[in-house]
Amino acid sequence: MAGHANNHAPIGGLKIFSGTACRELTTRICEYLGVQQGRATVERFPDGETLVKLDDDVRGRDCFVVQSTRPPVNDNLMELLIFIDCLRRASANRITAVIPYYGYARQDRKAEGRTPITAKLVANLIVEAGAHRVLTMNLHADQIQGFFDIPLDHLSAAPVLTEHFHTLKLDMPVVASPDVGNIKFGSDFAARLSADLAVIDKRRIAGDVTRANRVVGNVEGASVMMFDDMITTAGTVCEAAKLLRQFGAKEVYVSAAHPVFAGPAVERLREAGFRQIVVTDTIPVSEEARRTLSNLKVLTVAPLIGEGIRRIHEHLSVSELFRWEKKMG
Repeated sequence: MAGHANNHAPIGGLKIFSGTACRELTTRICEYLGVQQGRATVERFPDGETLVKLDDDVRGRDCFVVQSTRPPVNDNLMELLIFIDCLRRASANRITAVIPYYGYARQDRKAEGRTPITAKLVANLIVEAGAHRVLTMNLHADQIQGFFDIPLDHLSAAPVLTEHFHTLKLDMPVVASPDVGNIKFGSDFAARLSADLAVIDKRRIAGDVTRANRVVGNVEGASVMMFDDMITTAGTVCEAAKLLRQFGAKEVYVSAAHPVFAGPAVERLREAGFRQIVVTDTIPVSEEARRTLSNLKVLTVAPLIGEGIRRIHEHLSVSELFRWEKKMG
């Protein structure tokens, strides 16, 4: 879908601003919509404080601010909150926080006693800052939608990813779920790609260490694709790839919406021998990762997010976009 052009007339009456975490993606979104990007200045003071100053008039406008709360998570989250507050105090008519990657999403429940539910705290902060609605993509857990007391539209990168894999025309395609908890996600991709489904049984040994034990399903001689919402330290997918080859997989692909690539991720991915690593631009991929990973493919979700913005601005059904997703995927 990355190459699809916008067939709609240029849109007026809205402003799209970019936080520092999503400059390139915001530029692509504005190009898709045929609108000029809103002008704003973001400054970092020596003591670590952030200042946002709008260089365009937003009084009475429908405003969207695009900012992934990617690493450094706290800095980017605080910048988003300040941006929202700035728009509110400048008398924007409506403020939509466009968060392609929602940080803290894995802290969505009390896994043990005396721990926070930080994903809910972040939702409260965004609402309290003054956002009227949220547009996001591939939340780690669907229940996070319920953490917001304002409208939230939840998009999926699936059509972008599946369109790419359709073009590869793989022989004996099999979708492998990297863990049992990802079966629903894997099943969706298997259906989209008319592929068989396999499941990897794994055990988590430590916070960033997992061990895969067996594969449920046949991967002998297959081109195996693994899909996940994010690649963080890459321990899960790299261990799974090793096991898939032991069970006879011909080649292994890994794909995720969010290339967090934290800690040892790039080195692990380099050594894992994937045929291709497919991610989207919800998070900018570092130059180091692009240089190191010759098998990395970055797809853009700008048309998908841009279409969501257009529908919100024009008060059209965003549910219709899900059907558009399936058609594109």
